[in-house]
Amino acid sequence: MKKVMKIIVKYWYLVIIAGLLLAEAIVFTGFGEKSYITIHDNLDLFIPHLKMMQLTDTFFSHDVTLPILNGVTRDDFGSEFYLFHFLYTFLPDYAAYIAGYFLSIAISMGSICLLAREFLPDWRTYRPFILLFGLIYGILPVFPVYGIAFASIPLVVYLVHKIYSGQGLRYYIFLFLYPIVSYFSYFGFFILGYLVLFTIIDWIRQKRLNRQLLISIPVLFLGYAFFEYRLFHSMLFSDTVTIRSTMAIGDLSLPEVARTALDGFVNSIFHAGDAHKYIVLPAVLIFLVIQNITYLQQSRGKILRDPANLIFLLILFNCSIYGIFYYKPLRDLVYTLVPPLQGFQYHRTIFFNPFLWYLLLFIMVKRLYDSKTVMLHRASYALSLIALLVVVFAPANYNDFYNTCYYNAYTLVKHQPADMLNYAEFYSKDLFSAIKEDLDYNGEYSAAYGFHPAVLTYNGISTVDGYLGMYSQEYKESFREIIAPALEKSSYYRSYYDTWGARAYIFPGFDSSSYLPSRSLTLPDSKLYINTDAFQKVNGVYLFSRFEISNADELSLRLTGQSPYTLENSPYRIYVYRVE
Repeated sequence: MKKVMKIIVKYWYLVIIAGLLLAEAIVFTGFGEKSYITIHDNLDLFIPHLKMMQLTDTFFSHDVTLPILNGVTRDDFGSEFYLFHFLYTFLPDYAAYIAGYFLSIAISMGSICLLAREFLPDWRTYRPFILLFGLIYGILPVFPVYGIAFASIPLVVYLVHKIYSGQGLRYYIFLFLYPIVSYFSYFGFFILGYLVLFTIIDWIRQKRLNRQLLISIPVLFLGYAFFEYRLFHSMLFSDTVTIRSTMAIGDLSLPEVARTALDGFVNSIFHAGDAHKYIVLPAVLIFLVIQNITYLQQSRGKILRDPANLIFLLILFNCSIYGIFYYKPLRDLVYTLVPPLQGFQYHRTIFFNPFLWYLLLFIMVKRLYDSKTVMLHRASYALSLIALLVVVFAPANYNDFYNTCYYNAYTLVKHQPADMLNYAEFYSKDLFSAIKEDLDYNGEYSAAYGFHPAVLTYNGISTVDGYLGMYSQEYKESFREIIAPALEKSSYYRSYYDTWGARAYIFPGFDSSSYLPSRSLTLPDSKLYINTDAFQKVNGVYLFSRFEISNADELSLRLTGQSPYTLENSPYRIYVYRVE
Protein backbone atom coordinates (compact mmCIF):
# COMPACT_ATOMS: atom_id res chain seq x y z
CA MET A 1 0.00 0.00 0.00
CA LYS A 2 2.85 2.39 0.87
CA LYS A 3 4.45 1.65 -2.47
CA VAL A 4 1.21 2.53 -4.27
CA MET A 5 0.90 5.77 -2.31
CA LYS A 6 4.48 6.70 -3.19
CA ILE A 7 3.70 6.17 -6.88
CA ILE A 8 0.54 8.28 -6.59
CA VAL A 9 2.41 11.09 -4.84
CA LYS A 10 5.23 10.97 -7.36
CA TYR A 11 2.93 11.01 -10.36
CA TRP A 12 0.15 13.13 -8.86
CA TYR A 13 -0.31 15.09 -12.07
CA LEU A 14 -0.92 11.91 -14.11
CA VAL A 15 -3.49 10.79 -11.54
CA ILE A 16 -5.34 14.12 -11.90
CA ILE A 17 -5.18 14.06 -15.71
CA ALA A 18 -6.25 10.43 -15.98
CA GLY A 19 -8.98 10.94 -13.38
CA LEU A 20 -10.49 13.91 -15.18
CA LEU A 21 -10.34 12.28 -18.61
CA LEU A 22 -11.88 9.10 -17.20
CA ALA A 23 -14.64 11.11 -15.51
CA GLU A 24 -15.45 12.91 -18.76
CA ALA A 25 -15.42 9.64 -20.72
CA ILE A 26 -17.79 8.05 -18.21
CA VAL A 27 -20.15 11.05 -18.30
CA PHE A 28 -20.29 11.37 -22.10
CA THR A 29 -20.58 7.64 -22.74
CA GLY A 30 -22.79 6.94 -19.73
CA PHE A 31 -25.36 9.62 -20.52
CA GLY A 32 -24.79 9.21 -24.25
CA GLU A 33 -27.18 11.33 -26.28
CA LYS A 34 -28.81 12.47 -23.05
CA SER A 35 -25.73 14.68 -22.59
CA TYR A 36 -26.38 18.42 -22.61
CA ILE A 37 -24.40 19.63 -25.59
CA THR A 38 -24.41 23.37 -26.36
CA ILE A 39 -27.05 24.14 -28.96
CA HIS A 40 -26.34 27.75 -29.94
CA ASP A 41 -23.95 27.96 -32.92
CA ASN A 42 -23.30 24.25 -32.55
CA LEU A 43 -26.18 21.76 -32.69
CA ASP A 44 -28.22 24.33 -34.63
CA LEU A 45 -25.45 24.91 -37.17
CA PHE A 46 -22.48 22.66 -37.93
CA ILE A 47 -23.64 19.32 -36.55
CA PRO A 48 -26.81 19.14 -38.70
CA HIS A 49 -24.74 20.12 -41.75
CA LEU A 50 -22.36 17.22 -41.07
CA LYS A 51 -25.30 14.89 -40.44
CA MET A 52 -26.86 16.03 -43.71
CA MET A 53 -23.66 15.10 -45.56
CA GLN A 54 -23.70 11.74 -43.75
CA LEU A 55 -27.25 11.05 -44.90
CA THR A 56 -26.61 12.15 -48.48
CA ASP A 57 -23.07 10.68 -48.66
CA THR A 58 -21.74 13.93 -50.11
CA PHE A 59 -18.59 14.62 -48.05
CA PHE A 60 -16.38 14.07 -51.09
CA SER A 61 -18.97 14.91 -53.76
CA HIS A 62 -18.74 17.64 -56.39
CA ASP A 63 -21.34 19.47 -58.48
CA VAL A 64 -24.12 18.55 -56.04
CA THR A 65 -26.53 20.60 -53.99
CA LEU A 66 -27.54 19.83 -50.43
CA PRO A 67 -31.20 20.00 -49.31
CA ILE A 68 -31.05 23.14 -47.19
CA LEU A 69 -32.14 26.68 -48.07
CA ASN A 70 -33.85 25.25 -51.17
CA GLY A 71 -30.58 23.73 -52.37
CA VAL A 72 -27.08 24.98 -51.59
CA THR A 73 -23.90 23.84 -53.28
CA ARG A 74 -21.77 21.35 -51.36
CA ASP A 75 -18.84 23.79 -51.75
CA ASP A 76 -20.42 26.18 -49.24
CA PHE A 77 -19.85 23.69 -46.43
CA GLY A 78 -16.66 22.70 -44.62
CA SER A 79 -13.72 20.80 -46.08
CA GLU A 80 -13.90 17.01 -46.04
CA PHE A 81 -10.22 16.97 -45.05
CA TYR A 82 -10.60 18.87 -41.77
CA LEU A 83 -10.05 16.22 -39.09
CA PHE A 84 -13.24 16.96 -37.12
CA HIS A 85 -15.35 16.77 -40.29
CA PHE A 86 -13.59 13.60 -41.40
CA LEU A 87 -14.74 11.83 -38.21
CA TYR A 88 -18.31 12.11 -39.48
CA THR A 89 -17.50 10.10 -42.60
CA PHE A 90 -17.19 6.87 -40.60
CA LEU A 91 -18.61 7.46 -37.09
CA PRO A 92 -22.20 8.03 -35.90
CA ASP A 93 -22.83 11.71 -35.27
CA TYR A 94 -22.76 11.73 -31.46
CA ALA A 95 -19.72 9.44 -31.35
CA ALA A 96 -17.96 11.69 -33.88
CA TYR A 97 -18.71 14.77 -31.77
CA ILE A 98 -17.30 13.23 -28.59
CA ALA A 99 -14.32 11.76 -30.47
CA GLY A 100 -13.57 15.26 -31.79
CA TYR A 101 -13.60 16.62 -28.25
CA PHE A 102 -11.11 14.06 -26.95
CA LEU A 103 -8.96 14.47 -30.06
CA SER A 104 -8.76 18.18 -29.26
CA ILE A 105 -7.39 17.33 -25.83
CA ALA A 106 -4.88 14.84 -27.26
CA ILE A 107 -3.68 17.32 -29.90
CA SER A 108 -3.38 20.08 -27.32
CA MET A 109 -1.35 17.96 -24.90
CA GLY A 110 0.85 16.53 -27.66
CA SER A 111 1.47 19.93 -29.27
CA ILE A 112 2.35 21.63 -25.99
CA CYS A 113 4.70 18.78 -25.08
CA LEU A 114 6.49 19.18 -28.42
CA LEU A 115 6.68 22.94 -27.97
CA ALA A 116 8.04 22.62 -24.43
CA ARG A 117 10.73 20.16 -25.53
CA GLU A 118 11.72 22.58 -28.27
CA PHE A 119 12.17 25.60 -26.01
CA LEU A 120 13.05 24.09 -22.62
CA PRO A 121 16.29 22.08 -22.54
CA ASP A 122 15.37 20.85 -19.04
CA TRP A 123 11.73 20.20 -19.94
CA ARG A 124 11.56 17.02 -17.84
CA THR A 125 11.81 19.18 -14.71
CA TYR A 126 8.55 20.88 -15.68
CA ARG A 127 6.71 17.81 -17.00
CA PRO A 128 3.82 18.06 -14.48
CA PHE A 129 3.08 21.66 -15.48
CA ILE A 130 3.52 20.96 -19.20
CA LEU A 131 0.99 18.13 -19.13
CA LEU A 132 -1.45 20.04 -16.90
CA PHE A 133 -1.40 23.07 -19.16
CA GLY A 134 -1.80 20.85 -22.20
CA LEU A 135 -4.93 19.44 -20.57
CA ILE A 136 -6.24 22.86 -19.54
CA TYR A 137 -5.83 24.29 -23.02
CA GLY A 138 -7.44 21.21 -24.56
CA ILE A 139 -10.61 21.42 -22.45
CA LEU A 140 -11.17 25.19 -22.77
CA PRO A 141 -14.82 25.87 -23.69
CA VAL A 142 -14.13 27.13 -27.20
CA PHE A 143 -16.07 26.59 -30.44
CA PRO A 144 -16.46 22.75 -30.38
CA VAL A 145 -16.33 22.12 -34.12
CA TYR A 146 -13.08 24.09 -34.28
CA GLY A 147 -11.74 22.79 -30.97
CA ILE A 148 -9.09 20.84 -32.86
CA ALA A 149 -8.06 24.01 -34.72
CA PHE A 150 -7.72 25.88 -31.42
CA ALA A 151 -5.77 22.99 -29.89
CA SER A 152 -3.31 22.82 -32.79
CA ILE A 153 -1.99 26.41 -32.48
CA PRO A 154 1.09 25.35 -30.44
CA LEU A 155 1.76 22.69 -33.10
CA VAL A 156 2.19 25.24 -35.88
CA VAL A 157 4.50 27.31 -33.65
CA TYR A 158 6.61 24.17 -33.12
CA LEU A 159 6.75 23.38 -36.86
CA VAL A 160 7.68 26.95 -37.82
CA HIS A 161 10.42 27.05 -35.20
CA LYS A 162 11.85 23.76 -36.51
CA ILE A 163 11.90 25.23 -40.02
CA TYR A 164 13.39 28.49 -38.75
CA SER A 165 16.17 26.49 -37.10
CA GLY A 166 16.88 24.68 -40.39
CA GLN A 167 16.08 21.21 -39.04
CA GLY A 168 15.00 19.31 -42.12
CA LEU A 169 12.75 18.99 -45.14
CA ARG A 170 10.22 16.80 -43.31
CA TYR A 171 8.96 19.80 -41.34
CA TYR A 172 7.90 21.49 -44.58
CA ILE A 173 5.82 18.38 -45.31
CA PHE A 174 4.27 18.52 -41.83
CA LEU A 175 3.57 22.24 -42.30
CA PHE A 176 1.87 21.55 -45.64
CA LEU A 177 -0.32 18.93 -43.89
CA TYR A 178 -1.04 21.18 -40.92
CA PRO A 179 -4.33 22.60 -42.38
CA ILE A 180 -5.92 19.17 -41.77
CA VAL A 181 -6.13 20.22 -38.11
CA SER A 182 -6.72 23.91 -38.75
CA TYR A 183 -9.24 26.18 -40.47
CA PHE A 184 -8.29 29.01 -42.82
CA SER A 185 -11.05 31.51 -42.04
CA TYR A 186 -10.55 31.31 -38.28
CA PHE A 187 -6.81 30.71 -38.01
CA GLY A 188 -4.94 30.12 -41.27
CA PHE A 189 -5.29 33.65 -42.63
CA PHE A 190 -3.86 35.09 -39.41
CA ILE A 191 -1.14 32.48 -39.00
CA LEU A 192 0.11 33.43 -42.46
CA GLY A 193 -0.09 37.10 -41.52
CA TYR A 194 1.90 36.53 -38.32
CA LEU A 195 4.40 34.46 -40.30
CA VAL A 196 4.96 37.28 -42.81
CA LEU A 197 5.32 39.80 -39.98
CA PHE A 198 7.77 37.60 -38.06
CA THR A 199 9.83 37.05 -41.24
CA ILE A 200 10.14 40.80 -41.78
CA ILE A 201 11.01 41.51 -38.13
CA ASP A 202 13.60 38.72 -38.10
CA TRP A 203 15.07 40.04 -41.36
CA ILE A 204 15.50 43.49 -39.82
CA ARG A 205 16.85 42.14 -36.53
CA GLN A 206 19.29 39.62 -38.02
CA LYS A 207 20.14 41.83 -41.03
CA ARG A 208 19.67 38.82 -43.27
CA LEU A 209 16.64 37.02 -44.68
CA ASN A 210 15.94 33.58 -43.27
CA ARG A 211 15.17 31.66 -46.48
CA GLN A 212 13.78 28.63 -44.67
CA LEU A 213 11.26 30.86 -42.93
CA LEU A 214 10.42 32.64 -46.18
CA ILE A 215 9.73 29.33 -47.95
CA SER A 216 7.43 28.23 -45.12
CA ILE A 217 4.93 30.95 -46.06
CA PRO A 218 3.99 29.63 -49.54
CA VAL A 219 4.19 26.03 -48.24
CA LEU A 220 1.57 26.72 -45.57
CA PHE A 221 -0.55 28.77 -47.96
CA LEU A 222 -0.53 25.96 -50.54
CA GLY A 223 -1.51 23.53 -47.80
CA TYR A 224 -4.58 25.60 -46.94
CA ALA A 225 -5.43 26.10 -50.62
CA PHE A 226 -5.14 22.35 -51.26
CA PHE A 227 -7.09 21.04 -48.28
CA GLU A 228 -9.68 23.83 -48.32
CA TYR A 229 -9.99 24.07 -52.08
CA ARG A 230 -13.76 24.52 -51.87
CA LEU A 231 -13.41 27.64 -49.73
CA PHE A 232 -10.67 29.12 -51.92
CA HIS A 233 -12.70 28.46 -55.06
CA SER A 234 -15.73 30.22 -53.52
CA MET A 235 -13.62 33.19 -52.38
CA LEU A 236 -11.58 33.69 -55.55
CA PHE A 237 -13.48 32.27 -58.50
CA SER A 238 -17.20 32.28 -57.71
CA ASP A 239 -19.21 35.18 -59.09
CA THR A 240 -22.16 34.48 -56.78
CA VAL A 241 -23.02 37.47 -54.61
CA THR A 242 -23.43 36.13 -51.07
CA ILE A 243 -25.03 37.48 -47.90
CA ARG A 244 -21.54 38.47 -46.76
CA SER A 245 -21.75 41.48 -49.07
CA THR A 246 -24.74 42.93 -47.19
CA MET A 247 -23.95 42.00 -43.61
CA ALA A 248 -23.94 45.12 -41.44
CA ILE A 249 -21.09 44.46 -39.03
CA GLY A 250 -21.44 47.60 -36.93
CA ASP A 251 -20.12 51.11 -36.76
CA LEU A 252 -18.70 52.09 -33.38
CA SER A 253 -17.21 55.39 -32.33
CA LEU A 254 -13.58 55.41 -31.20
CA PRO A 255 -14.53 55.39 -27.47
CA GLU A 256 -16.82 52.42 -28.15
CA VAL A 257 -14.00 50.71 -30.05
CA ALA A 258 -11.79 51.11 -26.97
CA ARG A 259 -14.49 49.64 -24.71
CA THR A 260 -14.96 46.70 -27.09
CA ALA A 261 -11.23 46.02 -27.09
CA LEU A 262 -11.17 46.20 -23.28
CA ASP A 263 -14.11 43.81 -23.09
CA GLY A 264 -12.24 41.34 -25.29
CA PHE A 265 -9.20 41.72 -23.05
CA VAL A 266 -11.12 41.00 -19.85
CA ASN A 267 -13.86 38.61 -20.91
CA SER A 268 -12.69 37.07 -24.20
CA ILE A 269 -15.52 36.42 -26.67
CA PHE A 270 -18.26 33.86 -27.13
CA HIS A 271 -16.52 31.44 -29.52
CA ALA A 272 -13.20 31.65 -27.69
CA GLY A 273 -14.31 31.56 -24.08
CA ASP A 274 -11.36 30.57 -21.92
CA ALA A 275 -12.35 31.56 -18.36
CA HIS A 276 -9.09 33.53 -18.09
CA LYS A 277 -10.62 36.44 -16.20
CA TYR A 278 -11.20 34.43 -13.03
CA ILE A 279 -7.62 33.51 -12.13
CA VAL A 280 -5.28 33.88 -15.12
CA LEU A 281 -5.87 37.59 -15.76
CA PRO A 282 -5.31 38.87 -12.21
CA ALA A 283 -2.42 36.48 -11.55
CA VAL A 284 -0.64 37.39 -14.79
CA LEU A 285 -1.12 41.15 -14.32
CA ILE A 286 0.30 41.01 -10.79
CA PHE A 287 3.19 38.88 -12.03
CA LEU A 288 4.01 41.24 -14.92
CA VAL A 289 3.90 44.34 -12.73
CA ILE A 290 6.25 42.84 -10.14
CA GLN A 291 8.55 41.41 -12.82
CA ASN A 292 8.85 44.68 -14.72
CA ILE A 293 9.42 46.75 -11.58
CA THR A 294 12.34 44.41 -10.88
CA TYR A 295 13.63 44.94 -14.43
CA LEU A 296 13.44 48.72 -14.02
CA GLN A 297 15.54 48.45 -10.88
CA GLN A 298 18.09 46.12 -12.48
CA SER A 299 18.26 46.41 -16.25
CA ARG A 300 15.62 48.13 -18.37
CA GLY A 301 16.77 46.25 -21.46
CA LYS A 302 15.30 43.05 -20.07
CA ILE A 303 11.78 44.46 -20.37
CA LEU A 304 11.78 44.24 -24.17
CA ARG A 305 13.60 40.91 -24.22
CA ASP A 306 11.30 39.13 -21.79
CA PRO A 307 9.05 36.66 -23.71
CA ALA A 308 6.25 37.26 -21.18
CA ASN A 309 6.10 40.96 -22.08
CA LEU A 310 6.14 40.19 -25.81
CA ILE A 311 3.29 37.70 -25.43
CA PHE A 312 1.31 40.22 -23.39
CA LEU A 313 1.82 42.83 -26.12
CA LEU A 314 0.54 40.34 -28.69
CA ILE A 315 -2.59 39.82 -26.55
CA LEU A 316 -3.12 43.60 -26.50
CA PHE A 317 -2.57 43.76 -30.27
CA ASN A 318 -5.20 41.05 -30.88
CA CYS A 319 -7.69 42.83 -28.61
CA SER A 320 -7.01 46.11 -30.44
CA ILE A 321 -7.74 44.50 -33.82
CA TYR A 322 -10.92 43.05 -32.32
CA GLY A 323 -12.08 46.54 -31.35
CA ILE A 324 -10.86 48.40 -34.45
CA PHE A 325 -12.72 45.95 -36.69
CA TYR A 326 -15.94 47.69 -35.65
CA TYR A 327 -14.64 51.09 -36.79
CA LYS A 328 -16.34 51.38 -40.17
CA PRO A 329 -14.00 53.81 -41.99
CA LEU A 330 -10.98 51.59 -41.41
CA ARG A 331 -12.92 48.39 -42.16
CA ASP A 332 -14.21 49.80 -45.44
CA LEU A 333 -10.66 50.78 -46.39
CA VAL A 334 -9.49 47.18 -45.86
CA TYR A 335 -12.38 45.81 -47.94
CA THR A 336 -11.66 48.32 -50.70
CA LEU A 337 -7.96 47.50 -50.84
CA VAL A 338 -8.58 43.72 -50.66
CA PRO A 339 -12.02 43.00 -52.22
CA PRO A 340 -11.96 39.20 -51.54
CA LEU A 341 -12.05 40.07 -47.81
CA GLN A 342 -15.51 41.67 -48.18
CA GLY A 343 -17.46 40.51 -45.15
CA PHE A 344 -14.46 38.65 -43.74
CA GLN A 345 -14.22 38.96 -39.95
CA TYR A 346 -10.56 39.80 -39.53
CA HIS A 347 -11.08 40.58 -35.83
CA ARG A 348 -10.67 36.84 -35.23
CA THR A 349 -7.10 37.54 -34.20
CA ILE A 350 -8.59 37.37 -30.71
CA PHE A 351 -9.07 33.61 -31.22
CA PHE A 352 -5.35 33.24 -30.52
CA ASN A 353 -5.63 34.83 -27.09
CA PRO A 354 -6.75 31.72 -25.16
CA PHE A 355 -3.44 30.05 -26.03
CA LEU A 356 -1.48 33.20 -25.25
CA TRP A 357 -3.16 33.73 -21.86
CA TYR A 358 -2.39 30.20 -20.70
CA LEU A 359 1.11 30.35 -22.16
CA LEU A 360 1.67 33.43 -19.99
CA LEU A 361 0.35 31.56 -16.97
CA PHE A 362 2.73 28.69 -17.72
CA ILE A 363 5.69 31.08 -17.88
CA MET A 364 4.58 32.56 -14.57
CA VAL A 365 4.20 29.14 -12.93
CA LYS A 366 7.61 28.05 -14.23
CA ARG A 367 9.30 31.11 -12.74
CA LEU A 368 7.54 30.59 -9.43
CA TYR A 369 8.65 26.95 -9.46
CA ASP A 370 12.24 28.01 -10.19
CA SER A 371 12.31 30.39 -7.25
CA LYS A 372 14.12 29.40 -4.07
CA THR A 373 11.25 30.57 -1.87
CA VAL A 374 9.19 27.68 -0.53
CA MET A 375 5.97 29.72 -0.59
CA LEU A 376 6.39 30.67 -4.26
CA HIS A 377 7.38 27.11 -5.13
CA ARG A 378 4.13 25.86 -3.62
CA ALA A 379 2.20 28.66 -5.31
CA SER A 380 3.22 27.23 -8.70
CA TYR A 381 1.34 24.02 -7.91
CA ALA A 382 -1.64 25.85 -6.43
CA LEU A 383 -2.06 28.15 -9.46
CA SER A 384 -1.90 25.23 -11.89
CA LEU A 385 -4.57 23.27 -10.04
CA ILE A 386 -6.82 26.30 -9.49
CA ALA A 387 -6.62 27.15 -13.20
CA LEU A 388 -7.67 23.60 -14.04
CA LEU A 389 -10.57 23.64 -11.56
CA VAL A 390 -11.82 26.97 -12.91
CA VAL A 391 -11.90 25.69 -16.49
CA VAL A 392 -13.65 22.45 -15.47
CA PHE A 393 -16.29 23.97 -13.19
CA ALA A 394 -16.89 27.49 -14.51
CA PRO A 395 -20.30 27.61 -16.26
CA ALA A 396 -19.78 28.39 -19.93
CA ASN A 397 -21.68 27.96 -23.18
CA TYR A 398 -19.40 25.28 -24.54
CA ASN A 399 -18.57 23.56 -21.25
CA ASP A 400 -20.48 20.41 -22.20
CA PHE A 401 -19.01 18.33 -19.37
CA TYR A 402 -20.14 20.78 -16.70
CA ASN A 403 -23.54 21.31 -18.32
CA THR A 404 -24.18 17.56 -18.64
CA CYS A 405 -23.31 16.99 -14.99
CA TYR A 406 -25.31 20.01 -13.81
CA TYR A 407 -28.54 19.39 -15.73
CA ASN A 408 -28.62 15.67 -15.03
CA ALA A 409 -28.01 16.39 -11.33
CA TYR A 410 -30.83 18.95 -11.47
CA THR A 411 -33.17 16.32 -12.90
CA LEU A 412 -32.17 13.85 -10.19
CA VAL A 413 -32.62 16.30 -7.31
CA LYS A 414 -35.73 18.12 -8.56
CA HIS A 415 -37.41 14.95 -9.90
CA GLN A 416 -38.26 16.82 -13.08
CA PRO A 417 -36.35 17.46 -16.30
CA ALA A 418 -34.46 20.70 -16.81
CA ASP A 419 -35.91 23.24 -19.19
CA MET A 420 -32.81 22.90 -21.36
CA LEU A 421 -32.93 20.16 -24.02
CA ASN A 422 -30.30 17.46 -24.25
CA TYR A 423 -28.79 16.15 -27.49
CA ALA A 424 -31.40 13.42 -28.01
CA GLU A 425 -34.35 15.64 -27.13
CA PHE A 426 -33.21 18.50 -29.35
CA TYR A 427 -33.08 16.32 -32.46
CA SER A 428 -35.89 13.89 -31.43
CA LYS A 429 -34.95 11.30 -34.03
CA ASP A 430 -37.72 8.83 -33.15
CA LEU A 431 -40.44 11.47 -33.38
CA PHE A 432 -39.41 12.78 -36.80
CA SER A 433 -38.85 9.28 -38.10
CA ALA A 434 -42.46 8.47 -37.18
CA ILE A 435 -43.69 11.70 -38.81
CA LYS A 436 -41.83 10.95 -42.05
CA GLU A 437 -43.25 7.44 -42.15
CA ASP A 438 -46.80 8.67 -41.54
CA LEU A 439 -46.52 11.35 -44.21
CA ASP A 440 -44.82 8.99 -46.65
CA TYR A 441 -42.26 11.77 -46.86
CA ASN A 442 -40.27 11.81 -50.11
CA GLY A 443 -37.87 14.76 -49.94
CA GLU A 444 -40.39 17.59 -50.20
CA TYR A 445 -39.01 20.97 -49.14
CA SER A 446 -40.27 22.13 -45.77
CA ALA A 447 -39.80 24.74 -43.05
CA ALA A 448 -39.81 24.81 -39.26
CA TYR A 449 -41.74 27.08 -36.93
CA GLY A 450 -41.26 27.05 -33.16
CA PHE A 451 -37.92 25.25 -33.32
CA HIS A 452 -34.62 25.37 -35.20
CA PRO A 453 -34.71 24.20 -38.86
CA ALA A 454 -31.54 22.28 -37.94
CA VAL A 455 -33.79 19.66 -36.36
CA LEU A 456 -35.40 18.99 -39.75
CA THR A 457 -32.03 19.00 -41.53
CA TYR A 458 -30.59 16.55 -39.02
CA ASN A 459 -33.55 14.21 -39.58
CA GLY A 460 -33.20 14.12 -43.35
CA ILE A 461 -35.96 16.59 -44.17
CA SER A 462 -35.23 19.08 -46.96
CA THR A 463 -35.68 22.69 -45.91
CA VAL A 464 -36.23 26.07 -47.49
CA ASP A 465 -35.02 27.64 -44.25
CA GLY A 466 -31.81 27.10 -42.30
CA TYR A 467 -28.70 28.58 -40.73
CA LEU A 468 -25.66 29.13 -42.94
CA GLY A 469 -23.02 31.86 -42.84
CA MET A 470 -22.64 32.10 -46.62
CA TYR A 471 -25.33 31.57 -49.24
CA SER A 472 -26.58 33.65 -52.15
CA GLN A 473 -27.93 37.13 -51.59
CA GLU A 474 -30.56 36.34 -54.22
CA TYR A 475 -32.01 33.56 -52.09
CA LYS A 476 -31.92 35.75 -48.99
CA GLU A 477 -34.15 38.22 -50.82
CA SER A 478 -36.47 35.42 -52.03
CA PHE A 479 -36.80 34.07 -48.49
CA ARG A 480 -37.47 37.56 -47.20
CA GLU A 481 -40.67 37.61 -49.25
CA ILE A 482 -41.86 34.60 -47.25
CA ILE A 483 -41.30 36.24 -43.87
CA ALA A 484 -42.12 39.82 -44.92
CA PRO A 485 -45.45 39.85 -42.99
CA ALA A 486 -43.60 38.92 -39.77
CA LEU A 487 -40.81 41.42 -40.39
CA GLU A 488 -43.36 44.20 -40.83
CA LYS A 489 -44.62 43.50 -37.31
CA SER A 490 -41.26 42.93 -35.59
CA SER A 491 -38.61 45.64 -35.83
CA TYR A 492 -36.19 43.36 -33.98
CA TYR A 493 -36.36 40.53 -36.51
CA ARG A 494 -36.48 42.97 -39.43
CA SER A 495 -33.15 44.41 -38.36
CA TYR A 496 -31.82 40.96 -37.39
CA TYR A 497 -32.54 39.48 -40.81
CA ASP A 498 -31.78 42.46 -43.04
CA THR A 499 -28.45 43.31 -41.42
CA TRP A 500 -27.24 39.71 -41.02
CA GLY A 501 -29.40 37.00 -42.58
CA ALA A 502 -27.42 33.88 -41.70
CA ARG A 503 -30.52 32.56 -39.93
CA ALA A 504 -33.19 32.32 -42.60
CA TYR A 505 -36.00 31.32 -40.22
CA ILE A 506 -39.77 31.60 -40.11
CA PHE A 507 -39.89 34.37 -37.54
CA PRO A 508 -42.89 35.33 -35.37
CA GLY A 509 -44.74 38.63 -35.62
CA PHE A 510 -43.35 39.78 -32.27
CA ASP A 511 -39.91 40.39 -30.82
CA SER A 512 -39.52 37.38 -28.51
CA SER A 513 -38.02 34.09 -29.73
CA SER A 514 -40.16 31.41 -31.33
CA TYR A 515 -37.33 28.90 -31.72
CA LEU A 516 -35.76 28.88 -28.26
CA PRO A 517 -34.75 25.24 -27.60
CA SER A 518 -36.50 24.93 -24.26
CA ARG A 519 -39.10 22.55 -22.90
CA SER A 520 -41.46 25.32 -21.75
CA LEU A 521 -41.49 27.52 -24.86
CA THR A 522 -44.81 29.33 -25.32
CA LEU A 523 -45.91 32.05 -27.73
CA PRO A 524 -48.02 35.15 -26.99
CA ASP A 525 -49.65 34.94 -30.43
CA SER A 526 -50.84 31.76 -32.15
CA LYS A 527 -51.00 33.41 -35.57
CA LEU A 528 -48.37 32.75 -38.22
CA TYR A 529 -47.22 35.63 -40.41
CA ILE A 530 -45.91 34.35 -43.74
CA ASN A 531 -46.52 34.76 -47.45
CA THR A 532 -47.55 31.27 -48.57
CA ASP A 533 -47.30 32.17 -52.28
CA ALA A 534 -43.65 33.11 -51.78
CA PHE A 535 -43.22 29.89 -49.76
CA GLN A 536 -44.45 27.86 -52.72
CA LYS A 537 -42.21 29.77 -55.13
CA VAL A 538 -39.17 28.33 -53.37
CA ASN A 539 -40.71 24.83 -53.54
CA GLY A 540 -42.07 24.85 -49.97
CA VAL A 541 -44.60 22.09 -49.34
CA TYR A 542 -44.71 21.27 -45.61
CA LEU A 543 -44.56 23.46 -42.54
CA PHE A 544 -43.54 21.68 -39.35
CA SER A 545 -44.81 23.73 -36.42
CA ARG A 546 -44.36 23.24 -32.70
CA PHE A 547 -47.60 25.15 -32.17
CA GLU A 548 -51.08 24.95 -33.62
CA ILE A 549 -51.58 27.84 -36.01
CA SER A 550 -54.84 29.73 -35.48
CA ASN A 551 -54.94 31.40 -38.91
CA ALA A 552 -53.99 28.30 -40.93
CA ASP A 553 -57.11 28.55 -43.12
CA GLU A 554 -56.32 32.15 -44.08
CA LEU A 555 -52.83 31.04 -45.13
CA SER A 556 -54.14 28.06 -47.13
CA LEU A 557 -52.36 25.67 -44.75
CA ARG A 558 -54.02 22.30 -44.22
CA LEU A 559 -53.25 20.18 -41.17
CA THR A 560 -52.07 16.83 -42.46
CA GLY A 561 -51.17 13.34 -41.31
CA GLN A 562 -51.86 12.36 -37.72
CA SER A 563 -51.07 15.83 -36.35
CA PRO A 564 -50.21 16.65 -33.66
CA TYR A 565 -47.33 14.21 -33.33
CA THR A 566 -45.89 13.46 -29.90
CA LEU A 567 -43.65 10.86 -28.29
CA GLU A 568 -42.84 10.36 -24.65
CA ASN A 569 -39.09 10.83 -25.19
CA SER A 570 -39.51 14.12 -27.12
CA PRO A 571 -40.30 17.61 -25.78
CA TYR A 572 -41.99 18.57 -29.06
CA ARG A 573 -45.62 18.53 -30.09
CA ILE A 574 -45.46 18.82 -33.86
CA TYR A 575 -48.24 20.00 -36.17
CA VAL A 576 -47.55 19.37 -39.85
CA TYR A 577 -49.25 21.66 -42.36
CA ARG A 578 -49.27 21.35 -46.12
CA VAL A 579 -49.72 24.33 -48.43
CA GLU A 580 -52.82 23.90 -50.54
